[in-house]
Amino acid sequence: MKSVFALVGRPNVGKSTLFNRLTKSRDALVADYPGLTRDRKYGTGVVGERDYLVIDTGGLSGDEAGIDEYMAAQTWMAVDEADVILFLVDGREGLTAADNMVADRLRREGKQVYLLVNKIDTVDLEQACAEFYELGFADIFPIAAAQNRGVTKMMNHLLDHYPDNGEEDEQMGDSYLDTIRIAFVGRPNVGKSTLLNRMMGEERVVAFNEPGTTRDSIFVPFEREGKKYTLIDTAGVRRRSKVNEAIEKFSIIKTLNAIEKAHVVIMLLDAHETITEQDAHLLGLVLDAGRSLVLAINKWDGLDSYAREQIKTKLEVKLPFLDFADRHFISALHGTGVGHLFESVHKAYDSSMLKVSTARMTKMLETAVQAHQLPIKSGRRIKLRYAHQGGSNPFTIIIHGNQTKNIPNSYKRYLMNYFRETLKLKGTQVRIEFKTGDNPFKAPKKRARLSKSQAYRQKRNTPYKSSLKNSKKK
Repeated sequence: MKSVFALVGRPNVGKSTLFNRLTKSRDALVADYPGLTRDRKYGTGVVGERDYLVIDTGGLSGDEAGIDEYMAAQTWMAVDEADVILFLVDGREGLTAADNMVADRLRREGKQVYLLVNKIDTVDLEQACAEFYELGFADIFPIAAAQNRGVTKMMNHLLDHYPDNGEEDEQMGDSYLDTIRIAFVGRPNVGKSTLLNRMMGEERVVAFNEPGTTRDSIFVPFEREGKKYTLIDTAGVRRRSKVNEAIEKFSIIKTLNAIEKAHVVIMLLDAHETITEQDAHLLGLVLDAGRSLVLAINKWDGLDSYAREQIKTKLEVKLPFLDFADRHFISALHGTGVGHLFESVHKAYDSSMLKVSTARMTKMLETAVQAHQLPIKSGRRIKLRYAHQGGSNPFTIIIHGNQTKNIPNSYKRYLMNYFRETLKLKGTQVRIEFKTGDNPFKAPKKRARLSKSQAYRQKRNTPYKSSLKNSKKK
């Protein structure tokens, strides 16, 4: 089993920077802003032939209240899971009261703790480390995570003392690509983190009644009824005009990347609010990415029958283009209807990954064309010859024919709906690409007339042909 290292410390001491350095990635958001990390994030690192698991956590201040209390709970869960605690302090700021409070709590946990004095690149090394001996930890490592100074030496020392024991690793690691990836997307405060916690049955991510609680995309491994999933919690996306902080802009980029990595996107809507343009914009991003979709209307509990009918009517009027996606009316807080989401996720995933032979696809195309003939363009009827599958997630069909650029959009929609209904696809889009073959009877292009200078150079470069022609004339 891989050694598990948890990064713990005050806000803004460099935990996420060290996490990215150890995992050789840019998975964790990094900025000169305290309290940026809120949930625990897992990653895999390798030194030589030895690999390990590292957990990034939120900052601890020692007197947490409000959302900081939820962040601290996530940190102490990571401490429970870890084999070794890497306690980071700021070498520039020196020892603080918060460092003392965190150190006292770590000693009570009974885990092996190593003290890392970070940001020693601009200070005297011995002076920076001297005052931290007061904390009582025997092993102190001076490092500069941003410059990769002392990090490799530290990890070599740790892995020599905590080698891999060879047992099968059940942590997340780097195998999430072999799972069904589900991303939770929506505006701020619609209940994405609450829904993820409800589906897992534990407080895996911070869920708080405050917009913008989640700032990073959190990948969570999960297994249910023998099937493996990766649940991806994302930051809420607001209208561009309301995004002021640079951190929130990076959070939006992380959300868009999570959509690209997902197989199925669960789009959450708030039943207590009207369907906004921002909801439609987010749905457009999901459709542009070609991902399978499941709609979840959250906070359904507490609404009377009239309000529920109003919501259903608005869905029909404002989102008619999502007739292929299943809709679920749920309460993430109380768990109502949450279990049925997995049924729709599997339908959408299986539909997007469906494999269809070329012969069957071409037969369906012929049937569709016989039912509704293509229009006539320039005195000639457009012909579609054969079709084959071009890809999965999204389900892509490539159709070959002539004059395909003249096919009207209405007929393209007809073909998309026909294939979806015939193949019984649920929750996934059907993309159709048309390719036109070369016409063998098309007249060749006329050669451009040469100018006098071009004709002279051509004649000068072919003296043999010129002399041959002159000899024939004689």
